[in-house]
Amino acid sequence: MKIGIAAVGVLCMLQAGPAVSQEKHGVIPHAPLLKTVLPGTNNLEVAVYETEYAPGGINPRHLHPAAITFYVVSGTGVWQEDGKPPVTLHAGESLFVPAGTIHSHWNPSTTDHLRFLEFIVAEKGKGRSIPEPLKK
Repeated sequence: MKIGIAAVGVLCMLQAGPAVSQEKHGVIPHAPLLKTVLPGTNNLEVAVYETEYAPGGINPRHLHPAAITFYVVSGTGVWQEDGKPPVTLHAGESLFVPAGTIHSHWNPSTTDHLRFLEFIVAEKGKGRSIPEPLKK
């Protein structure tokens, strides 16, 4: 019985998205793998981050002032832009999110970690995420 209830809960989470919460959890802090000024520019930098989410980890609604490309290294993750259906990515798959796009992403697994790379080109110091309020 417990397995059936858990399976229904995971299925509902996959269909409805993550719980409505603005708390980032299950995300392992990370330093950039690469962060350097883009040659031939005065104030553009390229940054590459490796991010890991524990099972059930989530980064709630936020945006980046610059475009960002996500590449899944291992596990499975779900990305959702406001107003669009969720997109599930597996190892070896990528997703481009335009600058200023409000989105969230999470690890739907209850057992496996999710690891992905983030590629950002932005004005120096302006590529990381900005939290967004809950939808009303």
